[in-house]
Amino acid sequence: MAFRDEFKLLMRSRYPLIYIPTYEEERVEGAIREEAALQGNRSVYTWDFVDGYQGNPNDAGFGKRNPLQALELVEKIPATAGAVFILRDYHRFLDDVAISRKLRNLAKLLKSQPKNIVLLSPRLAIPDDLTEVLTVMEFPLPTGGEIKQEVERLLQGTTNKLSGKVFDDLIRSCQGLSMERIRRVLAKAIVTHGEIQPEDVDLVLEEKRQTIRQTQILDFIPATEQISDIGGLDNLKDWLVRRGGSFTEKARQYGLPHPRGLLLVGIQGTGKSLSAKAIAHNWHLPLLRLDVGRLFAGLVGESESRTRQMIQVAEALAPCILWIDEIDKSFAGLGSKGDAGTTNRVFGTFITWLAEKTSPVFVVATANDIQALPPEMLRKGRFDEIFFIGLPTQVERKAIFEVHLSRLRSHNLKNYDIDRLAYETPDFSGAEIEQTLIEAMHIGFSQNRDFTTDDILEAASQIIPLARTAQEQIQQLQEWAASGRARLASKNSPLDNWRQSN
Repeated sequence: MAFRDEFKLLMRSRYPLIYIPTYEEERVEGAIREEAALQGNRSVYTWDFVDGYQGNPNDAGFGKRNPLQALELVEKIPATAGAVFILRDYHRFLDDVAISRKLRNLAKLLKSQPKNIVLLSPRLAIPDDLTEVLTVMEFPLPTGGEIKQEVERLLQGTTNKLSGKVFDDLIRSCQGLSMERIRRVLAKAIVTHGEIQPEDVDLVLEEKRQTIRQTQILDFIPATEQISDIGGLDNLKDWLVRRGGSFTEKARQYGLPHPRGLLLVGIQGTGKSLSAKAIAHNWHLPLLRLDVGRLFAGLVGESESRTRQMIQVAEALAPCILWIDEIDKSFAGLGSKGDAGTTNRVFGTFITWLAEKTSPVFVVATANDIQALPPEMLRKGRFDEIFFIGLPTQVERKAIFEVHLSRLRSHNLKNYDIDRLAYETPDFSGAEIEQTLIEAMHIGFSQNRDFTTDDILEAASQIIPLARTAQEQIQQLQEWAASGRARLASKNSPLDNWRQSN
């Protein structure tokens, strides 16, 4: 439901106390005023701690530096008069026993009066004793249509004539920013050039990176890796290539739904994170990385608020890739965590969104220990597919060596016996192969010469792969994948033969 429709419903239903966590005071207050005017022309009173009530000459300055007195104005207005009271930054006073008691008293009183108290705050912070009387509303970031109107308004003061594609790119790049940030960055472009130019899209993208960094929840990751940088994993790469155009308007007209996401399960160092980056590059979509640990905060309700904020930002930036690395470590042992159920609530919010989201946010989650994941995460509907990425086969190890050596020594690649290298490195993961080459380069550099095949083999002999040090855990993981619970990312995997024989 749109914000305006939901707010109208709450006003008409006489919800007394409404809490709106948002940074966009100006925009949300404008929406409230417009809706209040449509609902019987209700008066709107706006208060802040420094200036008290504003906008109404009879009450100007009332409640200045006195948050309790600000609530007393509600009772001074005639019981039959419709009104909306907007209290800015009021979350700072909710722990005061007098404020809390007064709000609960007003909640009872206003059930029979056409009045609503709206608390505006940059963040969600609700004390336990007010959770039953406060109704939380989410105020979404600007839609594409709202951004388009604002850009057109800004262009009216210039002689700008943007082409259709540039205009569409500009609108899309602005998605995920607040209206104030959009105005600020476009005003900067107009002041610099006297108009908005195609290259100013980069200014908007930099502002978007700044916004994402300030959330301290999501990171904007530049994705330069390509599908060709992944050695092996042919089944996974084929799956990704087939869905490369699934976010286009042509796909919508065909009737295709947006792809939902992938869960990549496998042994450490086998290319799960590399795959996430390559997907973003191949599909030309922004890559956001979520550190689930950042969702959790000390205050009651703040972790859930951060989860909703993460979802809101990701959906506003859609289409995009949301990468969640090592998700098994974030939600392992849900029932045993002594955090008053916060982890369970965050997990519930997250998986509900995974199942019900309609926005084009493609989630790529990686996990090393599938046994640590709650069963709900693996249910069909959360992800389009679960792929198992095992240790590379000899053919894949050859491809991995070719990828790295083509990057490091493209001019004399023929000097390396790649077939022998692939044969002599059984049980090596992609990350261990890369480390082997780095060690070989150190050997050659220390002797003032180029590194050779023999140097690589010497380096490999000094590395003990994870497949040997964590043999039991890897064996369990391979048995889980071989039992048919996930698609195999590699063609001609040894696990294929195990499945066929069982």
